[in-house]
Amino acid sequence: MLDKKLQIKMANTLRVLCAEMVQKANSGHPGAPMGLADLAVVLSQHINVDPTHSQWLNRDRLVFSGGHCSALVYSLLHLWGFDVTLEDLQSFRQLGSKTPGHPEFGHTHGVEITTGPLGQGVANAVGFAMASKYAQNILGKEVINHFVFCLCGDGDLQEGISYEACSLAGHHQLDNLILIYDSNAITIEGDTQIAMSENVKMRFEAQGFEVLECDGYCFDSLNQTFDKAKSSKQPTLIIAHTIIGKNAHTLEGSHKTHGSPLGAEVLAQSKQNMGFDSEQSFQISQEVLESFRQTMHRGIAMYQQWETTISQDTQAKIQELQNPDLSAIEYPTFQEGTQIATRVSNGEILNAIAKKHQGFLGGSADLGPSNNTLLKNEGDFPNGRNLHFGIREHAMGAICNGIANYGLFLPYCATFFVFSDYMSASVRVASIMKSQVWYIWTHDSIGVGEDGATHQPIEQLTHFRAMPNLYVFRPADANENLACVKVALTLKAPSAFVLSRQNLEVLPSTNQDRVAKGGYALCECENPDVILVATGSEVKCALESAKILENEGKRVRVVSMPSLELFREQSQEYQDSVLSNRDRTIAIEASRGLEWYEYANQVVGMQSFGASGKGNELFEHFGINVKTTLEVARKICQ
Repeated sequence: MLDKKLQIKMANTLRVLCAEMVQKANSGHPGAPMGLADLAVVLSQHINVDPTHSQWLNRDRLVFSGGHCSALVYSLLHLWGFDVTLEDLQSFRQLGSKTPGHPEFGHTHGVEITTGPLGQGVANAVGFAMASKYAQNILGKEVINHFVFCLCGDGDLQEGISYEACSLAGHHQLDNLILIYDSNAITIEGDTQIAMSENVKMRFEAQGFEVLECDGYCFDSLNQTFDKAKSSKQPTLIIAHTIIGKNAHTLEGSHKTHGSPLGAEVLAQSKQNMGFDSEQSFQISQEVLESFRQTMHRGIAMYQQWETTISQDTQAKIQELQNPDLSAIEYPTFQEGTQIATRVSNGEILNAIAKKHQGFLGGSADLGPSNNTLLKNEGDFPNGRNLHFGIREHAMGAICNGIANYGLFLPYCATFFVFSDYMSASVRVASIMKSQVWYIWTHDSIGVGEDGATHQPIEQLTHFRAMPNLYVFRPADANENLACVKVALTLKAPSAFVLSRQNLEVLPSTNQDRVAKGGYALCECENPDVILVATGSEVKCALESAKILENEGKRVRVVSMPSLELFREQSQEYQDSVLSNRDRTIAIEASRGLEWYEYANQVVGMQSFGASGKGNELFEHFGINVKTTLEVARKICQ
């Protein structure tokens, strides 16, 4: 342990840096960073990271679930030796800086994952811990033995996603997970007692955690608590009793420090009280800097030691996980004219990938047999690759973000498409990061049938297609499904597969090569009188309608559009060659379909929620059929 006086100086340096960053930006959250400064000093003496090899596989992972605490994140990264300069701290929250308002993966050196919506980071940390456990299982405990630290606050623990994630962590006894609860009893509206009176300690003990409590300002207590947490056989929650805005003069302990600058007068007096020159800004003494840099020096030494211990075979395994030979995958084949639901064909494809890609793993929110996501002969986590998330869609998505960002694995997760709403926040964060996570969303339309409106997605396609960096695939048949998967394997971004419950005929003219363009002509003609564009089960409706119109002497082009996102990435020339005349284009899709008006004059789609009844009867009832398509097409052709 460092000298106590030095530790106090280090903590106060952090406090002042964070407060000054927020003050200079005139925006941000000084309260939590100031309250956590002492704990951050002790964490610096326990965490193992190497800024010179920031992707070292066996590094400890640090997640700030309270992403608003970013001033502390950036201050620590700077002091630990990452590529975050003092000038970057001074540019906090400014356009184009390395130090945005909430930490962003890939944007700032040393940030492990993008956090923002409260509770996401807790579930991300569980994902990191699960990835670490599986990596340890296949690579060995001498190769993977790091910890996952997660700093969270009252807001994180009030969000339901944290309950879901921690329930799963306790179930799997993730002893590599250490949650650090900044228990300052303050949220934006004031004291937590206005909305929260539960016993957090008892809650986590009931979920299978070891719970340790400590004074957030006693260095000896903090150090001993970290030692106990690292030797626990359970996931650990450290309840650190802190004071928001610690040492913030008259604002210490006030909820006013949460999301606003301290103000020049309070900041100047606070600095003076802590022994800093109130006239100078961003002061870091050489003694303090050298003390924080011990984190880097220790990490460099540990990395070098680790490098000498892993064998060539282990290095080869790691390389194979990070760069799998996708050409070795033996995909299933699907015969034209056969009937197979895309959820079923997708299950066969997932299993084919798993046989050749050791880093491919995932599961479902208690719907594996229905989503067809179980990997055969692979066993269950932590010894196998089948992840059973339980009925926890909120946490499932965020856990997979952690698994994806771990650096070895391609995770997938699955549920019914209508429940994708529960996952929206984590899908959005994955899209911001461009993390390669796969979402398997089955039961894609009113074709769900008797379960009724509550289980029939009609607006979800529009929602997720509006999300940047997310590739949404709705294949027309098994062969298009296979082609979509092959494309998704090459994308450094999240992908969503929206799949049918009902059987779909394997069509004669789906073109796997052209699926990579997002949309293509199934039935081509020059100067069409009408263009019918469709996805999923509605492609068959478009083909049947085209035959009737052609018998009536009309020139008809039928376009399958499994991915609007891929189509938009093509040249304007290609897009115009496929959808050449908006005024004569009809989109057919059993969804709200508002996005289709970019390309189509009219949409044969859903104008209301669904209903309970047999799937085929519902398509007729709501007019998603040949009859309606012909009526619209004939008017266009007049």
